Amino acid sequence: MKKPSPRADLSSVSFPFRSHENPERTMTSSSTPSRKALSKIASSRLQKELAEWQVGPPAGFKYRVSDNLQRWVIEVGGAAGTLYAGETYQLQVDFPEHYPMEAPQVIFLNPAPMHPHIYSNGHICLDILYDSWSPAMTVSSVCISILSMLSSSPAKQRPQDNDRYVRNCRNGRSPKETRWWFHDDKV
Repeated sequence: MKKPSPRADLSSVSFPFRSHENPERTMTSSSTPSRKALSKIASSRLQKELAEWQVGPPAGFKYRVSDNLQRWVIEVGGAAGTLYAGETYQLQVDFPEHYPMEAPQVIFLNPAPMHPHIYSNGHICLDILYDSWSPAMTVSSVCISILSMLSSSPAKQRPQDNDRYVRNCRNGRSPKETRWWFHDDKV
C-alpha cells in the first residue's frame, strides 16, 4: 500500500465527512459537543489521516465524502463469519478542537447495532474512546477496535441498562459526559 508523502499537497483532497455507566455518576444533560474550530495541529493531523484513508481505508470501512473536516461519517461493514456479517452501520466521528490530544466523539447513527456495549442511541462503551484514549490513536485504529468489538460478540443484545441510560441522555447528552464503568472486556 503506497502512502502519500508527508509533504503531499492536500489542497485537492475532498474532506469527508457494560452495566456500563458508573452508578455513582450524576446524570446531567447538555447540548451536542461544542463545535469550536479545529486547531492548526488538529486540522493538519486530520488532513493527513484523510489522505491515508483515500489511499487505503481499513478493510470493511468506507467514508462518506463531505466538506466538513470536523465530522466524518464512516460506513462499517460487519465482518464475515460474525453475527454482523452482511450488515452495514454508520459511525459518526466528531473531532474536538484539540484532536488528537483529546479523543473524538464516536457514535453509531440509527439504527445502532445490537451489542452488549452499544446503546440504542448509538453511544459506545469502549475504553479507548474515553479513559484510555492516546494521541497516537487514529480514526483507523478506532474503527478497527470497534469492528473487533462487534466481531467478538456472542449475542446480539442491548446493555442491561439501555432504557435507563438512553432516557437520561435525552436533550443531546454527549457520551463523553458519561463516566463509563469499564468492567466487562469479554465482548
